[in-house]
Amino acid sequence: GVVIGTATVDGRPIALYSQDFTVMGGSLGKVHADKIVKIAEFALKSGIPLIGINDSGGARIQEGVASLNGYGKIFRLNTRSSGVIPQISLILGPCAGGSAYSPALTDFTVMVNETSHMFITGPDVIKTVTGEEVGMEELGGARTHNTRTGNSHYLAEDEEDAIDYVKALLSYLPSNNMDATPHLPPTETLEKKASDIALDTLIPDSPNQPYDMKVLIHALVDEAEFLEVHALYAPNIIVGFARIEGESIGIIANQPNQLAGTLDINSSEKAARFLRFCDAFNIPILTLVDVPGFLPGTEQEWDGIIRRGAKLLYAYAEASVPLVTLITRKAYGGAFIVMGSKYLGSDINFAWPTAEIAVMGAQGAVNILYRNELAEAADPVAKRAELANEYNESLANPYLAAERGTIDTVIEPSQSRAYITKAFRTLKTKRDVLPARKHGNMPL
Repeated sequence: GVVIGTATVDGRPIALYSQDFTVMGGSLGKVHADKIVKIAEFALKSGIPLIGINDSGGARIQEGVASLNGYGKIFRLNTRSSGVIPQISLILGPCAGGSAYSPALTDFTVMVNETSHMFITGPDVIKTVTGEEVGMEELGGARTHNTRTGNSHYLAEDEEDAIDYVKALLSYLPSNNMDATPHLPPTETLEKKASDIALDTLIPDSPNQPYDMKVLIHALVDEAEFLEVHALYAPNIIVGFARIEGESIGIIANQPNQLAGTLDINSSEKAARFLRFCDAFNIPILTLVDVPGFLPGTEQEWDGIIRRGAKLLYAYAEASVPLVTLITRKAYGGAFIVMGSKYLGSDINFAWPTAEIAVMGAQGAVNILYRNELAEAADPVAKRAELANEYNESLANPYLAAERGTIDTVIEPSQSRAYITKAFRTLKTKRDVLPARKHGNMPL
């Protein structure tokens, strides 16, 4: 019911197992589990990535508790291997019951559209227990897990696409937490290109007008190549891998054309998970900031945005890898602090002249600070605009932030690639020793 072995991807060794649905539905029994444990232990001992190809109906019922014990062994190894070797799960069929927890414990999960299904309890059980009627695709299909639950990191069109994505992912990752990431010969110079100059006009005149942050990402990285992770989930934040001077980096960026780039529960958890992965495997982080704040609303508050939003704050504060931050436009309030700010631990922070760094936006601040003046004004609209301009000039401009050490340098947009490249060069030998402890208590 399962095949195990080793192979190479681009000349680098990996360990893998593949469940066979044609043998008893790929169900997990004692021997099945022992084989997975064997290859997982080998991967951990050898310091090589573990790839799991999941195609299983769940536990082998006729073996009773022995099959459940097997799950325990696998989950323990997944956990012990976390942060030591990269673990990637491919879901190429059903992944039901206890089988679904192993992919959840791995670093990345890839599912195939209209082929992969993952759930703890299937449609029949749900109907029996709760009376709800739901189809398998809606309940646990690839699109559901890519857009609604966030359990999957990539929606593949077919199995070939899924495998290609995993290969691309591996090209950015080290074999283990002690190895360096794969290095490619640099192909870029720091001379200004057309894509650099185009950044000078990227930010719209109106602060309320959106733009695509991916334009900036592609302009900053080698060959404009960016491998996005979790693209369909919480699109108001972008995470993924790229290279600068041939070295792998992770990128976390607000996306102004989705929910205005605000942080909400899902985007906070998405970015925190990605950041902690990069930190575990010594991959530097570039943060691109345009964030007006946390998404307001009773639903967000009652669903726990204080605790769950704090996960991103915790992840940045705990990270010891090189951290470089660039503020392009809005950086307001607590969201500014959370997004890789200087005093949360970022090493080098840049801002464009268009950056607005303040407790809140001009309109909201004016309404609070100048309530009486606005009430007495003959023309409240004109007065509000005048006061908003004064607020931006006196409190929200990046030069004031630079004077106070919040920002290291204010740079022209077209200079961004050169400054960021040099920043990562400088931080290449960074050493940050954390206090001795068993582990922290992240706000889970």
